[in-house]
Parts: sequence; C-alpha cells; structure tokens
Amino acid sequence: MHLNICKIKTYKKLCLLTLWSVFLFFIPNIHASENPNTKKNFDAGSTIIGHVVDAYEWHIMTINDKHISIYLPVILYHDGKIHLFSSSKFHHGHESYAGFAICQEKGANKGKIIKVDEEGNMDKDAFFIDLSITKNVLSLFISILLLTLIILSAARSYKKNGHGAPKGIARIIEPILLFIKDGAIVPSIGPKHEKYTPFLLTLFFFILFNNLFGLIPFFPGGANLTGNISVTLILALFTFIVTTVSGNKHYWKDIFNTPGIPWWLKVPIPLMPIVELIGVFTKPIILMIRLFANITAGHIIALGFICLIFILGETNLSAGYGVSIASVIFYVFMGFIELLVAFIQAYVFTLLSAIYIGMAVKEHEEEHELKEIH
Repeated sequence: MHLNICKIKTYKKLCLLTLWSVFLFFIPNIHASENPNTKKNFDAGSTIIGHVVDAYEWHIMTINDKHISIYLPVILYHDGKIHLFSSSKFHHGHESYAGFAICQEKGANKGKIIKVDEEGNMDKDAFFIDLSITKNVLSLFISILLLTLIILSAARSYKKNGHGAPKGIARIIEPILLFIKDGAIVPSIGPKHEKYTPFLLTLFFFILFNNLFGLIPFFPGGANLTGNISVTLILALFTFIVTTVSGNKHYWKDIFNTPGIPWWLKVPIPLMPIVELIGVFTKPIILMIRLFANITAGHIIALGFICLIFILGETNLSAGYGVSIASVIFYVFMGFIELLVAFIQAYVFTLLSAIYIGMAVKEHEEEHELKEIH
C-alpha cells in the first residue's frame, strides 16, 4: 500500500514537471498572444523553427514582456580586425551594432549575422568570418564537460572497487557499454575491434547524451545539437576519415575490382568501380542526414502538438482549451518516443560506423585461416 502511494506521488510529480516544462517552453508566446496591445498573430512556424535552429543568445523565458536570456559572445573577423562584443548589443535582433546585424528576412541568412551599411541594408559583398559562441556551441561545451565528469566518475569507481560490482554511475554506464561493445562493435569489426572501440564508444555516448540533453526543455538543456546538420556532418566525417585511413589493400581492391561482377561492367567503362567509389562518399552522407532528420523531426512534431493549442485558441478560446488536453497528452507521448529515438539513433550511428570500419579492415578468409595456422 505504501509502495502504491509512493508510485502515485511520483507519477504526479512527473506530470507536474511535464506541464511546467511545456508552460516554461512556450511562455513567450503565451504573453505575446495575451497582450492586448499586440495584434500580431501567433506564428507557429517561427516558434517551432526558433526552438530548433541555432541562436546567438540562449532564451530562458519572458515575464511581462521582459526577456530573460543568456547573452553569448559574438566574435567576428573582418578587415584584419577581430570584433568582440555581447549579443545583447543586437537587442534580440532588432538593432545593428558596429556595422553588423542579425538578419530577420526569410532566406538562407535568416538568424545569421550579416554586414549592413548605415541605412541597415545588407552588404552582400562584405566578407567576414563568424567565430561566435552560439547556443549550440555553448551546449557542446556543457555536454562535453558533463560527459567527461560522468565517465571519469565511472572510471574512478572501477579503480576504487577493482573487480567488484560497479557502484554509483558505473552501474548505469557498464551495461550500456557492454551492450554496444558486444552487440555492435565486436560482431561488426571482429578481432581488430580493440583499436576502434574507444572511438566508437565515444561516438555513441556523445550522440546519446546530446540527444537526451536536447529533450530537456529548459536551461542547460533544450539546444538541438544533434539536430544541427553541421554537427552531424563532423561526426560523419570522423567515421569517414577513420574508415578511409584504416582501409587495407583488400578494401580498396574490392572497390576498384569488385569480385563476382561480370567483366563487361568493369571494362571498357568502369561502371562498378565508379558506383563503389561513389558509395564510399555516400555512406557518411547517409549517416549525417539520418541523425539530423530523425532528431529534428521528433522535435518539430512534439512542438507542433503544443502550437496547435495556440493556433486554435486564436480562433476560438473554447477550442484552444478543448484541444489542450489532447495536445499535452500527445506531447508527453512524443516525449517517450523521442527518448526511444535518442537511444536508437545513437545505436544505429555507432553500428553503421562499426560496419563501415569492419568492411575496411577485414581480411580475406584464406589469409585469416593461414594466420591462425601459423
């Protein structure tokens, strides 16, 4: 009986936390729609994209039309000079500073820093390098710091307990680590797995941690790091470099002289070698797009359910209240789905990376048998 009461209290706390997270996440839009002096309609598209894309400030909440944000440093290199100032100088993108501004017009430059003239018009011929600390960059630093502390804490636990049962955070890390190593890395790479296991485990835990970190709707979570295609590009590029550098002679021979393929697909037009060579470059592209698309799509769908409340609320207040219950339920449901997706996408990215590396380092069965005989 006491256990059931504790469970009910726990469920109540989880529900209240979820509702508070939804309220906190969308409080700027609630104020905007309730302000009688503001006739601007609720823009669901801008709201969703605003929570998904990167930014030069980390918005926390809005109270009585007052924005509470963490302003990040803007670092620009232009005409041999380094411009360093706070993003607060842009006043949430409404003003320019030192000849720079955040583009508010729709297009490829929206939300990015542009060079402007005295009249505020964009200078398309200007060239500068943007080295600013954005929301995703700060989230990257925070996640690396926290992940390092977690792994070091687990390592200290192993060092202290020796061969005994793991304690503390090591209890959580060990089964996940063994599952990835024994279920994905060893079967995909084979006897040479030890050389690549640290890289693949780092890849997995980095993606998993940031996937989960992005589901937290308040600071220091909420940044869509693994839903940023620049981040997934670098992760895929790491796999591409490791695979390419590790490729042995059999790997490259199979690409340029694929076994079991009719000769007329190789000579006089090297059709199959071209296809295989293209495949070398498409594999990391697939890794990049898969992670980016799945994580971003999950965020967009979850945010869409909440935006539905404000969209219907503008047309009919009763409809807004009526759909709010269903929207919150679907939002919570999508939250659990995204938890599952966070693990699956980290696992799939690591598994495919291990398979690509395994294909690059494998040896012919005949040579492997000879090595075992000797």
